[in-house]
Amino acid sequence: MTTGQAQKQQTQKTSDKAMTQKAKTAITPTRDEDFPGWYQNVIKAADFAENSPVRGCMVIKPYGFALWENIQRALDDMIKEEGVQNAYFPLLIPLSFISREAEHVDGFAKECAVVTHHRLEKGAEGGLVPAPAAALEEPYVVRPTSETIIGHSMAKWVQSYRDLPMKLNQWCNVMRWEMRTRMFLRTSEFLWQEGHNAFATADQANADARKMLNVYNRLYTDWFAMPGICGEKTADERFPGALHTYTIESMMQDGKALQACTSHDLGLNFAKSFEIQYQGEDGAMHHAYTTSWGFSTRSIGGLIMAHGDDDGVILPPRLAPHQIALLPVVRDDDKAAVMEACQNLAVALKAKGIRVHFDDSDERTSDKMWRAIKKGVPLRVEMGPRDLESGTVVHTRREIGRDSKTSMNINEFVDKAQAILDDIQADLLRRAQASLDARTFDLATLAEARDFFADENSNGFVRIDSALLDHDDFQKLAKDFSVTPRCLPFADEGRKAVIGKSY
Repeated sequence: MTTGQAQKQQTQKTSDKAMTQKAKTAITPTRDEDFPGWYQNVIKAADFAENSPVRGCMVIKPYGFALWENIQRALDDMIKEEGVQNAYFPLLIPLSFISREAEHVDGFAKECAVVTHHRLEKGAEGGLVPAPAAALEEPYVVRPTSETIIGHSMAKWVQSYRDLPMKLNQWCNVMRWEMRTRMFLRTSEFLWQEGHNAFATADQANADARKMLNVYNRLYTDWFAMPGICGEKTADERFPGALHTYTIESMMQDGKALQACTSHDLGLNFAKSFEIQYQGEDGAMHHAYTTSWGFSTRSIGGLIMAHGDDDGVILPPRLAPHQIALLPVVRDDDKAAVMEACQNLAVALKAKGIRVHFDDSDERTSDKMWRAIKKGVPLRVEMGPRDLESGTVVHTRREIGRDSKTSMNINEFVDKAQAILDDIQADLLRRAQASLDARTFDLATLAEARDFFADENSNGFVRIDSALLDHDDFQKLAKDFSVTPRCLPFADEGRKAVIGKSY
């Protein structure tokens, strides 16, 4: 690591430390004390989700699901703009379908949940057990991904070159029997969308796989305020059965990578397994070239770890279920007037298309404030008797905190509220981009990379010559420090590789 790079990292650490040194934090442990523990407690404090009685699964609570709905709505619109149609396919996939693509089944075999019976009966010692006479003739795999079941339908629907391209997407749940789980980041069941497209030529399929990755990148940049590194996975990291896997690698605040989404060029592999063929203009039969691409609730975990602070999550305004928390400050003798003024303000803001939560509960204002903070509401607005008299409101930005507390004329605030939210969105992106830039290091040798990861105070991405990935020394470094190749960035045209620790 060069002197300049070391200074850059130290500056980032000093900045991060200064941000966490507050007299009081809502979340303990803090990020510096225990990042995984902090993450779990942020989810609880924000009321996003909780563990379920089903091993490795979670219950997504209403506030967390409202966030997912906003994400889903934004992405669904973007997907449809690309000419993709939504459909739905079965949750249960015949085992024979999974088995028809050898590399695919090898990649998922250890994660599959299998249904073997269709009826229960009372056991000899009480309770219910699978009925021996009700064993299925063919077991079903609970959907880990849908290339096979959708490929079966595509084989029926694609008959002629006129049927191509065929672009399909489904919003659904999947199950992958994870050994070690963490809410949102890695659960046995999760929600996602999976797109599956078919084309006449290899070039069309590859262009589509890259295009859909760019759709995801626009979603992350414009809605999540999360920059990432777009690139191709190495051969060892590819999706099972794919020719090319494209990815966005996002950096979390602890310097680890999160694979934010993936898009795959599947070539002819699945088309040949499921006989997805069409009659070309030349009258001959040809196999179609297919792609698949997916984005999941893991994105919510990434959002928390990219933007949160020691008071909880910080939500970008474009995705926040509540963009503004309206908090009345009342006494018994003026409660009615303040509440009426707050209600009128909420109506005026909603008329501007802003999502407002008017907290009219009987709790103390301080409790309401901390709840809004922990839920990551981008902008808090307070109104009390004095504000009512002066015709003003007080607002505070979540990503800046108390230093941003400002008094403003009510009518002026209504006119400027959307601009303030837009500035918060832009500020979150600027901060995240600065963090990514400050903690991405160009190193010339594997020895330098080893020194970097051996230093417990070092965190972030290392960019090295991609040819170094083939060296035995890299394999040893990867094993010693749990480092993986994250991607070969498009910007470097395959000459460089980004490596790092990951979730």
